[in-house]
Amino acid sequence: LLMGIFFIFNKTGYIMIYFLKFINMNLYLLYFSMIMAFLVKMPMYFVHLWLPKAHVEAPVSGSMILAGIMLKLGGYGLLRLMILMEQISMKLSFVWISMSLLGGFYISLKCFCQVDIKSLIAYSSVAHMSMVIGGIMTMNYWGYLGSYILMIGHGLCSSGMFCLANINYERLHSRSLYINKGMMNFMPSMSLWWFLLLSSNMAAPPSLNLMGEISLINSLMSWSWVCIIMLMLISFFSAGYSLYLYSYIQHGKHYMGMYSFYMGVSREYLLLMLHWFPLNLLILKIDYMMIWL
Repeated sequence: LLMGIFFIFNKTGYIMIYFLKFINMNLYLLYFSMIMAFLVKMPMYFVHLWLPKAHVEAPVSGSMILAGIMLKLGGYGLLRLMILMEQISMKLSFVWISMSLLGGFYISLKCFCQVDIKSLIAYSSVAHMSMVIGGIMTMNYWGYLGSYILMIGHGLCSSGMFCLANINYERLHSRSLYINKGMMNFMPSMSLWWFLLLSSNMAAPPSLNLMGEISLINSLMSWSWVCIIMLMLISFFSAGYSLYLYSYIQHGKHYMGMYSFYMGVSREYLLLMLHWFPLNLLILKIDYMMIWL
């Protein structure tokens, strides 16, 4: 990416992005060098393996910042770069879209195999970002707006779920699904927050994720009707692993080795409220904006 920026500066003499769109930048090597850094950052399937490892090793603050802000920088970079390389993007977009949709489906299946809560949430991020990459690469209005909305929604939702996973971890000192069972018996109020954030994660109505996914499905369907097969599978399994995580943690017989426990404190409820409230309040403004833009 840095070499690509140096090359553009060497050729044109400036790197102001608004001037560069008038210059023909359709060089294959430049395109790959500029775009791959952001696709790894997103992360795209095949280059996503750093993400679950990073989340599992990181403290909760690191996970929340990574899911909420840093993954979105890749999408922002792509939104900016597509302006410069329109012609070559139109030629090569089918590669990224097909890789993303196929990868999103594989990762959704992979979520059902996880035994670590944070790992499962991290893999679900990859599945959501695959749709965002597809939407950006279609290069139409629905795709851009949908990817923008889904990135905001996913940033709030995923960060809130990592926060919830940490709340359980502080009590039980384990992130294993086999030990985090029957939580409804101990923390019934926290069960509500798990439900609200996981329902947003599967794009249930009042959330921003629903609007983003509808826009992305519109965008990808207008690009090619064949995408409906993968979109159907991704949407179905997205709901599947969210329900799997919720029912596995909240229901069932609790772990008998647990010897001390305490309920949620007000600071944690405030933190969760601040994640969930904008996730559902912003929808009122954004649908208005979509109609009038």
